[in-house]
Amino acid sequence: MLILAGLCNPGADYAETRHNLGAMVTRACAEHWGFSSSRRRFQSHCREGTVTLPTGGSIRALILEPQTFYNESGRAVAEAVSFYRLGPSAVTVFHDDIDLAPGRLRVKTGGGAAGNNGVRSLIAHLGPDFRRVRLGVGHPGQKEAVMSHVLAPFAKGDRPWVADLLDACAQALPWLVSGDDERYQAEVMRLAPAEKRDPRGSDRSAEG
Repeated sequence: MLILAGLCNPGADYAETRHNLGAMVTRACAEHWGFSSSRRRFQSHCREGTVTLPTGGSIRALILEPQTFYNESGRAVAEAVSFYRLGPSAVTVFHDDIDLAPGRLRVKTGGGAAGNNGVRSLIAHLGPDFRRVRLGVGHPGQKEAVMSHVLAPFAKGDRPWVADLLDACAQALPWLVSGDDERYQAEVMRLAPAEKRDPRGSDRSAEG
């Protein structure tokens, strides 16, 4: 059993905001792979299903959208981890990242929170050794504008790359669940190419 958690804030007011990109991705994955209907469990909206592995066979996964609010995501994920008697290595968290340019994606395991309060909550409850799929949303350019930036809905001009990214993340999922992080990252960027640029909007390359 793997746990795929998409970080978000609950409620219609936050549904299309940059801070909810993680949950938008996991929802796209659930739809693409025919997961079960959503039900309330582990302080989350949960969907269960299987993902076909690149080499054949399949692996069971639980998709979580924590309903604890973004900054308390660790409470919900830890509840599921405890129930299934799993370790942090079974957890993959999808979350927005202002230090990556819009549409860019990076996968890493372990490390610090890098200022992300949702990740900080997960580290507090699980320790640092879970996998993170960082989804670029760009930086507003000023520190004091970060909160309003991530809590704002995607602009109309963002919608094409967001749709492409969601689809690519879902299509490439077999590589992620099989443990081939580099191949997953490469496949997503092949299916939904995004310009390498500074997350603050200049032409200088910055990967975060």
